[in-house]
Amino acid sequence: MNAYTAQDRLVWKTLFERQQQNLPGKVSQEYLNGLSNMRDVLNANKIPDFREVDEWFAGSTGWQIEVVPGLIPVDEFFDLLSQKKFCSSTWLRTMDQLDYLEEPDMFHDTFGHIPLLSDPVFSDFMQRFGELGCRVADDEEQLLALQRLYWFTIEFGMLAGSDSYRNPLIYGAGIISSFGETNRAVSGVPNLRPFVLEEVLALPFRTDVVQEEYICIDSFRTLTGSIDVMQQLWLPVIGN
Repeated sequence: MNAYTAQDRLVWKTLFERQQQNLPGKVSQEYLNGLSNMRDVLNANKIPDFREVDEWFAGSTGWQIEVVPGLIPVDEFFDLLSQKKFCSSTWLRTMDQLDYLEEPDMFHDTFGHIPLLSDPVFSDFMQRFGELGCRVADDEEQLLALQRLYWFTIEFGMLAGSDSYRNPLIYGAGIISSFGETNRAVSGVPNLRPFVLEEVLALPFRTDVVQEEYICIDSFRTLTGSIDVMQQLWLPVIGN
């Protein structure tokens, strides 16, 4: 924590406060509940101390933060998820990078992902996602399918609102951590598609452009159900 500069703390505070004001009415209630419940260890006033975050999760869903230098191999990522360890870098973007980064930084990893890990249903999905990834680690086709599922749900997923798809809510961390993409996602401009597992597992994605299409689930139980289906479909590959 002592390594962070005054400029780092200003970047964190600016990003956090901007999105905290921007998200209500646009993001899922489960995310907002998590952000509110974690306010003592995740707030605008200080860059989070991961030891405090771990202690908070010890009384909740049991996750821990695993510090990584950046993107890590897929098999290592799945292994950590299976142990309820979520990866986060410790570096922060600069003031002139507030609205765009090529590689996820600490704000994306923590503000974007961490609050939803306090939701029991989403937490279960994430751990089981990691477990399944470990079991198909030697199958490139299945790993690619899981990466596509991760991209269109955990990173850029949308949730049907009270009036179905006309006013969808955000739950994907890649949207939540971006001020511009948050507003664009609910603007009606991007195409929304209902979640059909077979289609999502075959859907290509690009990491270098703003998303033109989002996949919309009915509830987080859609995600846990998708793990059940994949285990059945892939049974000859992953064994009993």
